[in-house]
Amino acid sequence: MMAMAGRLQVLSSPTAAPVAASSPCHHHRRLAWSRRPDPTRSSSIVAASSSSSSSSSTISKGNKVVTLELTYLEINSWVWEVQQQGQGQSSPMRILVDPLVVGNLDFGAPWLFDGAKKNPKVKALGVDDLLALEPGLLLITQSLDDHCHVRTLTQLSARAPELPVVTTPNAQPVLASLPTPFRRVTYLEPGQSTAVNAQLRVVATAGPVLGPPWQRPENGYVLIAGADDGGHGLLYYEPHCVYDDSSFFLPDKRRQLQADVVITPVVKQLLPANFTLVSGQEDAVRLASLLRARYVVPMSNGDVDAGGLLAAVISKQGTTQSFEAKLSAALPGQVQVLQPTPGVPLQLELDIIPQNQ
Repeated sequence: MMAMAGRLQVLSSPTAAPVAASSPCHHHRRLAWSRRPDPTRSSSIVAASSSSSSSSSTISKGNKVVTLELTYLEINSWVWEVQQQGQGQSSPMRILVDPLVVGNLDFGAPWLFDGAKKNPKVKALGVDDLLALEPGLLLITQSLDDHCHVRTLTQLSARAPELPVVTTPNAQPVLASLPTPFRRVTYLEPGQSTAVNAQLRVVATAGPVLGPPWQRPENGYVLIAGADDGGHGLLYYEPHCVYDDSSFFLPDKRRQLQADVVITPVVKQLLPANFTLVSGQEDAVRLASLLRARYVVPMSNGDVDAGGLLAAVISKQGTTQSFEAKLSAALPGQVQVLQPTPGVPLQLELDIIPQNQ
């Protein structure tokens, strides 16, 4: 397969632009709070090349263009939209990631931990709002409630049991216990992959081990533009900044995965005795280096209004600013940090070109 490289163009949305959905039979649908543009904000364009031979900030005629729209819904929840142009692919694919939109995050024990989203408009979203986007995939990274949220999934599966799901085998007991189970579930072990459509694949990588050392790790994912695992890596996501280097190599060990965009926590969350719940800082810098990222999109999954016994003993280490300083020192001028605003889509355009162009 022909080697691919890409040029990224970041479009910082000039408005609180909505996540839109479209189909051949429907007009665009938008998240309710962001329908009106803000005329006081201006747009900006920042371009970078993921090909050492390319310095142009414009999209080259004839190349395949992939547009990503990433909307952070706080905690670990996202809506991603992938729009591929060319090769007959014109309809966007919308992906729900670790959705939590029904009640707070409390792991079934609010006396121990009870976390509420902060943004009132994001907090007001429900399952019907997500389904109005006409998603084509539900992506779940881990088996615990902050990723595989039972109350949200109960409503989601009842309304959309045919929605395709990609997840870790660790989540099988949770999904099987839903009153109306999803009917199209693909369980991926680290190193395995599946096609989302003819032009997009998901590759699972190894995330944290939530239990004894012999337990199967949870998942991270790389979105691949292409018909096989050798395509161009668009996006990597793992919500604890915990990873196994070996899982970034494809099964034949001859090629390492890469991702132009890395979504990861950058602020560490610790329990007493320095037990790490969520990593970040230097581990996030190393992650960006391993995946040859051009952009890091930090997620603040510990930024919640929290109560309960556990909330009183969780501490944070580092800041986004200290991460940026470490990143700049380790990879000067190579990676840009794009801070998402909850509920506001972050748009990126990727121009995939042959390596020899």
